[in-house]
Amino acid sequence: MHCGALRKVNMAAACSRTLCKVGRSFLETPAAARTGTVSFLLGNAGAHGFRRGLSTGGPGFRSRLLSSVRAGGGRVLGCAFLLGGGLGLYQTLKLSVQQHLAEEDKKVSGDGLKMTLYQYKTCPFCSKVRAFLDFYGLPYDVVEVNPVMRQEIKWSAYRKVPILMVDGELQLNDSSVIISSLRTLMVNKEKSLSDIIRCYPEMKSVNDRGKEVTEYNNKYWLMLSEAQTANLYPEKGMQKEEMKWRQWADDWLVHLVSPNVYRTTGEALASFDYIVREGKFGTLEGFFAKYVGAAAMFVISKRLKNRHNLQDDVRQDLYKAVNDWVAAIGKNRKFMGGDQPNLADLAVFGVLRVMEGLQAFDDMMENTKVKSWYRRMERATLNHEGRS
Repeated sequence: MHCGALRKVNMAAACSRTLCKVGRSFLETPAAARTGTVSFLLGNAGAHGFRRGLSTGGPGFRSRLLSSVRAGGGRVLGCAFLLGGGLGLYQTLKLSVQQHLAEEDKKVSGDGLKMTLYQYKTCPFCSKVRAFLDFYGLPYDVVEVNPVMRQEIKWSAYRKVPILMVDGELQLNDSSVIISSLRTLMVNKEKSLSDIIRCYPEMKSVNDRGKEVTEYNNKYWLMLSEAQTANLYPEKGMQKEEMKWRQWADDWLVHLVSPNVYRTTGEALASFDYIVREGKFGTLEGFFAKYVGAAAMFVISKRLKNRHNLQDDVRQDLYKAVNDWVAAIGKNRKFMGGDQPNLADLAVFGVLRVMEGLQAFDDMMENTKVKSWYRRMERATLNHEGRS
């Protein structure tokens, strides 16, 4: 609890104890001696932080109080003081418990962490992380990285985005590792974030094209106890289903984005216009990125189509993938997670969201069954429904 809040609680408790002491003295002291008792208590109440409260009645308050005691109202007044003191102690205890619970909730949920997300706004992997943070209402700052120079992350040996810096010291790489680590922290109260990220070791290897790649083990797992896992995934197969579709979003769905948004020269130009508008480019950089980048990505998208064995009409692959996702959710669930999105919902939503405003997105919404689910996901992330 912060010092200011603790000081207020202590002051309130002192005042309540003084009220109870005054009331008890009234009830235990013979009537003839009550006037002296009142004078003594009022004279010493300031030592308990109570004098200021009694002085609010003005200069005549003390004399009127003494007169009421002489008139025989001592027992009534004593009961009133006891009642006031008791209520004060109750409110003090209630305030203390509420503040303690708020501090614990803040610690567990991750609200107390200072997080900075280094990103490209139009990157599907970065969009996944934002969807997660927004849904759970976790506050974070954004640093938009220039995709050409990448000066904003020159301090990092890891040269991709997203990167999440926590409390200015702890660096989390890879969108799925970031999401799994933070979700574990929200559920597992026994481990620190530093301990958790050690469960996702970095592995370097060379892919089939001879390029060195960095991968992370266990990145779709949450590091929970058996009891915590059973509580989070109460139905059989829920955890396995979530992991399967999270990996599907990374290994398949994300590879359908570029071939679809750069499908024609017109779409490629519109896509780069959006990227330049939303990204961090200088005037000259933006001009070259829009026209040179659009032409380059139009060519690259054709290579990606061949690499991933897509149909000539890549829209059909997108439609099929999205409809497969909707079919997996089924008609009886709002989300794959049931009444609330799970990590697979957030991953798929994050990937699809980067196409908003482009022809590929409009075609997808028009020609698949994803629209109702997508709108529910929009509301869930916008309203931070995961906080509850």
